[in-house]
Amino acid sequence: MRFIAAIISFVIAFGLIAYGIAQRTILAEANSITASETLKTTAAVTIIDSSVLRSRTGRQDLQISGAKNIFVAYGRTEDVLAWVGKTKYNKVGVNRDKTALTNRLIAGKATSVPNPKGSDLWLDQHSATSSLSLTLNVPADISILVVSDGKSPAPSQLSIRWPLDNRTPWSGPLIVGGIVLLIIGIVLYFLALRNLRRSQGPRRKTPKMPKVPRQRSYRPRKPQAIQATPGRRSNRRRMVAVVPVLLVGGLALSGCTSQSWPVFITGASASTTPTPTSTAQAAAGVNPPAVTVSQLRSIVDRIAAVATKADADKNVELAKTRFDGAALDLRAANYAIRKVDSAQAALAPIPTGELSIKLPQQTNKWPRTVLTVVNNPKDKTVAPVALMLEQKTPRDNYKVEYATALEARAKVPQLAPADLGAPRLAPDVKLLKMEPSSVALAYGDILANGPASTSMKDFDTKNDALIGEIGLDFRKKTAAALPANAKMQITNSNGAYDSIALGSADSGAVVAVYLNETVTVTPTEAGASVNPEGQVKTLSGITGSTKGTVAVYGDQLLFFVPSVTSNQKISLLGFATGLVSAKELP
Repeated sequence: MRFIAAIISFVIAFGLIAYGIAQRTILAEANSITASETLKTTAAVTIIDSSVLRSRTGRQDLQISGAKNIFVAYGRTEDVLAWVGKTKYNKVGVNRDKTALTNRLIAGKATSVPNPKGSDLWLDQHSATSSLSLTLNVPADISILVVSDGKSPAPSQLSIRWPLDNRTPWSGPLIVGGIVLLIIGIVLYFLALRNLRRSQGPRRKTPKMPKVPRQRSYRPRKPQAIQATPGRRSNRRRMVAVVPVLLVGGLALSGCTSQSWPVFITGASASTTPTPTSTAQAAAGVNPPAVTVSQLRSIVDRIAAVATKADADKNVELAKTRFDGAALDLRAANYAIRKVDSAQAALAPIPTGELSIKLPQQTNKWPRTVLTVVNNPKDKTVAPVALMLEQKTPRDNYKVEYATALEARAKVPQLAPADLGAPRLAPDVKLLKMEPSSVALAYGDILANGPASTSMKDFDTKNDALIGEIGLDFRKKTAAALPANAKMQITNSNGAYDSIALGSADSGAVVAVYLNETVTVTPTEAGASVNPEGQVKTLSGITGSTKGTVAVYGDQLLFFVPSVTSNQKISLLGFATGLVSAKELP
């Protein structure tokens, strides 16, 4: 029976080992599948939607060639389509069997697009010459933009490779199980041999009386060397040496990897492809945030780089690529003053550091607005800078509309998280303690009239540093310093740019406004002359005038305006002020 059991063990063992090895070799499936397409159109743009990329599970290996220059970017599908606009493009799809890519030409009025490199819409971008390879794992709301240079036909060769799950989780157990059975069979075989030898030992018969031999003469013989013969223990040693060889060889064939063994605990597989996360986890019925946090960091870094170079070179045209509105007015005037008087200080730089506040607008349309506060990582004594950014169209980059230094004692309200965003409120919204479009003039009245202002009851001026700098007392001192034959008049007006209000978590809003203070100095006697000084003299180029001068100061103001039902007052969060124009009266 032991021989039979050993033979059965051998047969099963070799069968298990052979099948386990076959699973890893001749029976193994392909580890990936590739779908390709050659585009035969002259469209300058190709779009690959996430539904194509995600038509099979797992990551996507994208291969692109067929053009001298290749540019690839990916972003939210609605952003990519908005950027392409009315330009015709190739729309890549996948066939029903998911084995080949397809292409459909989408008609459009335009045949080319601007250079997409560096657009603030993209979550990421890549460029190469001749060929480009990318490994992606895109969420459901992402699309890929592929162009050459925006004018030439888009790269013609596209292929997407998806990995397949060709793991053989039972090959390891089969091989190891076969080795164990093989060892058991060997043990049974030798046990059977030992038992057989014991049962077939010598059988002695009843001895007969021997005859008395005749005596012979004794002759000594030459002794011979005794040779040892291998016994049972020797054979056993040989077989003991064979067993480890078989075990090591079988384990080597099994691969000893996680792909050769089953996973019995959910989530324990290291080879499982992670589920991609959407770039905008917005609640149902709520628009996504205008930008992601990673986008915003890249945007601020680009703005800071442009600001640094433009400030150093006093280059207004370069500044215009990243500044607009009130922020551009102040920088343009500063450049003009510094070109004439190099002793004048430059404006505070835009730091590249931690974004302590990240509040994008909830929208999928344009213009789009974002509020962020940047801290200076190298100098903690420098006030953080609050930037109100706006992107007017899909093909425009974000520009700084307002740039203010945050007040040291400013109490920033609770804001929505960056992945949710906040709504932008209309300038005449009635849900706040004061309409955003009215805040600038109301605050200007406090600067002009001090405690006598009718707006004092609406504003918290306890820790307001700007009132101390340019308020009523400052204006009185400035007027008193004028010659006896000159007089000064100051008027306030709303700046040329709209207020921007983003809702806070407590139904209030962070509001950026622009206040213009127009200072007119005229002679009071016939023939008398007004002699401007300082920045007014530098910017206007006037050394003396019998007509008088007019100087406009721009005040960028950032407020927290509580809701109409709140007991809080409007408080100043930050400001930036400076001369923006100066000239002689006509």
